Amino acid sequence: TEAIGLYNLGQSCCLNSLLQVFLMNICFTRILRRITVPSSPRQKRNNVPYQMLLLLEKMQCGKCKAVGPTDLAYCLSEHRVELFVQHDAAQLFLTLWNLLKKQMKKPELVEELSDLYTICIQEHLACQKCSFAVKSNSSMLTLPLPVLDANSHRLKTLEDCLQYFFHPEELTGQNMCFCQQCGRKTTFLQSMKLIHLPQTLTLHLKRFCFERSSRTYKLSHSLPFPQELDLREVLTESQCQADDSEKATWQYELFAVVAHSGSTSCGHYCAYIRSLTECKWYCFNDSEVCQVSWDDVKCTYGHSNLCWRETAYLLFYMKKHPQ
Repeated sequence: TEAIGLYNLGQSCCLNSLLQVFLMNICFTRILRRITVPSSPRQKRNNVPYQMLLLLEKMQCGKCKAVGPTDLAYCLSEHRVELFVQHDAAQLFLTLWNLLKKQMKKPELVEELSDLYTICIQEHLACQKCSFAVKSNSSMLTLPLPVLDANSHRLKTLEDCLQYFFHPEELTGQNMCFCQQCGRKTTFLQSMKLIHLPQTLTLHLKRFCFERSSRTYKLSHSLPFPQELDLREVLTESQCQADDSEKATWQYELFAVVAHSGSTSCGHYCAYIRSLTECKWYCFNDSEVCQVSWDDVKCTYGHSNLCWRETAYLLFYMKKHPQ
């Protein structure tokens, strides 16, 4: 009944934040509780879903304010996930999800895990000189949303970022593509259309910029995000490739925010998560857990002059009316 923290094992704040987001998601834990338990002690030690299940049970049965994710961390190190280093939350989220999917033996659970998190996109490439066009479907775990446009101007809201991500782009100059019909490189129009959205929608705000000098820096300007998000109101008809029954489920409510503070070379992660049973917001900062308000969560919008302050990096939205 009480939110439990996770002890920091040494630069494990990123891992701790993501584990809390996974384990506070009731839809995810329903899948996790039905996994096949490995038979041998060695298989148990090296199985990520099983070790995550043990950690969940430890958190729910314990009477401490925090528990140590030591066994799970050891298990991850066996799968080449480095410990005691700074991780990028978006990359580590993908790594954890892939390990979970790979090690779940029941096909129906793998399918449920995919349905829970996977976004389906259709990419269009159309030659601007003739009628030649190519369409291809792909799946994504997160939508990587730019926070700057092509002219390095700041995008002002989350809705602006979503619209910009799905805005058609003209491929000219060095980016031109070879047209089979024209027999040469021509200007193409590249666009993406949304086909399907999952129960848990993950948005990655691309706050970290890479320069040619290999230096990275953080974009900390204010970028508000709503508690409720209706993708039908954000995207145009031309940006969607879905029927009305699919689009009817595109109403979301904010579930969690993984926020980053500090610089790219010396930073810290924590998670703000809305309990699905109590509908209250909590801040999970390693071993420290406390109830917070929506105003506290809004502090992660960002601030241009305070680069070291907490800034939202991953946003997790849950469907309000799933099918």
